[in-house]
Amino acid sequence: MAIFHSLLRALSRPCLAMSLTLVACGGGAAGEAAAPAPLPAVDVSPVAQADPGSRLADGWQSGAFMEIFVRGYQDSDGDGVGDLRGLTQRLDYLQELGVKGLWLMPVTRSEDHDHGYAVTDFRQIESAYGSLADFDELLTQAHARGMGVIVDYVVNHSAAQNPLFLNSATSKDNSYRSWFVWQDSAPTGWSIFGKNPWNGTPTGAYFSQFSPNMPDFNWLNPAVMAYHQDSLRFWLNRGVDGFRFDAVRHLVENGPDAWADQPGSFAVVAQLRGTIQRYAKRHMVCEATAHEQDWATDATCGSAFAFGHAQDIVNAARGQAAAINSIANYFKTAPAAMATMVSNHDLFAGERLWDQVAGDQAQYRLAAASYLLQPGTPFIYYGEEIGMSAGTGLSGDAKLRTPMSWGGANAGFSTGQPFRALSGNAASQNVASERSDPNSLFAFYKAMLGLRNSLPSIARGSYENIFVSGSTLGFQRALGGERSLVLINYGKSPSTVSVQGLAPMSGWRAAYPAAASLAADAQGQLQLTLAAQSVRVFVLAN
Repeated sequence: MAIFHSLLRALSRPCLAMSLTLVACGGGAAGEAAAPAPLPAVDVSPVAQADPGSRLADGWQSGAFMEIFVRGYQDSDGDGVGDLRGLTQRLDYLQELGVKGLWLMPVTRSEDHDHGYAVTDFRQIESAYGSLADFDELLTQAHARGMGVIVDYVVNHSAAQNPLFLNSATSKDNSYRSWFVWQDSAPTGWSIFGKNPWNGTPTGAYFSQFSPNMPDFNWLNPAVMAYHQDSLRFWLNRGVDGFRFDAVRHLVENGPDAWADQPGSFAVVAQLRGTIQRYAKRHMVCEATAHEQDWATDATCGSAFAFGHAQDIVNAARGQAAAINSIANYFKTAPAAMATMVSNHDLFAGERLWDQVAGDQAQYRLAAASYLLQPGTPFIYYGEEIGMSAGTGLSGDAKLRTPMSWGGANAGFSTGQPFRALSGNAASQNVASERSDPNSLFAFYKAMLGLRNSLPSIARGSYENIFVSGSTLGFQRALGGERSLVLINYGKSPSTVSVQGLAPMSGWRAAYPAAASLAADAQGQLQLTLAAQSVRVFVLAN
């Protein structure tokens, strides 16, 4: 009911002065009770394109990204909340690991002051994270290290406390009414995610697919498109390297049985992508929780997260034969630009990888190698590279969004009391204990990213000569004159495989792990035995 009380408070304000910057007005005659505090201002002014250019290398988007929850990454001032300055302090670590891009979960001002997906101002930084100057410094320092930065953009909805929505709720003839989806009364026959998406207020009913505190924008209104294009340019002009778009399937609705993947939603995303593509070397990836490949085309998002593939990767690591075949076949038809992963900040995408494989580090490595060496743009969830587990005593998405385990008191995250419980295995799985250990998960991730960064064929090459033999997956990646051979044995016993179709008498240098070179025979065959649950990578040497 908190949202309804907030709306009632908003409706009690006597007037609202409308301009390009929304500012509330109020007051009264002497002796009258004081008016409620005015609504905060929000900038809706036009923003012209002013591309600052890009310092990043061509093709930087083919490297691995790290998804970072700024609130949970590093606290720089001891208040128990991660911030932008803290993240900037950790850029050397990310560079050492081999990360080429950062995806920041929402850093804009929000109503929830946590996950950030209820945005109150699309052009300001969440105050606990710092300032726009801090954000600009993060961009400068990341770019100096060859890393791009993309930010979460919540395109489907605002927060109920966003002044745009509060203004729209004041009356049916408010000039911002049509920016959101309103009806005089709540329609019947609707059910989305098991609930009625219409919310009644004294001035009508508004539509929200996800939560009453996240009202949906009306994307049929050209003013909404113009505002968001201006807001994208606001960040692009500062040097942001792209965006991750949230919940793109839900932008346009055509009735109670047609509220996802509507043609209008594809059209909206295509227009927003056009805005971004007018800037140099920018990247765009979308969250579409079904029909992902439809959203990964050049005409729409360009890239989308491969949610189903993620589960197959984990099941293959567990040795499930059907899943091994599924991941072998996936990129035979899927766009090479799919964004791959094994988990993220949402529970529906999977538990922390450590919990999915019950701490089995052999399976953990197999899952990591599968998506870091296949086609696609890999997204590592922060802490995955050291084996972070879910938070102690937490449930839901919160258990996935715990402070980063750096090592030491409070996991090295803060000198103050962390905002949330630590990872359940922070004492054993942390950066301090793994960074110098050649057998650690950190070392393995660093090695896999090293292959991706040093071998263009792994980063953006073709996907050829795929085979599954028992529990072993094999494939080749090729780009220009470089050719790589990847072999992964998911089984718990050694596997002898015969690789076919190689150039006769061709030599193959061991790229991972260090080993003697091999040569194909006169028939272009290469036979070798793989250790149980192991990964081997070779590069054509002649």
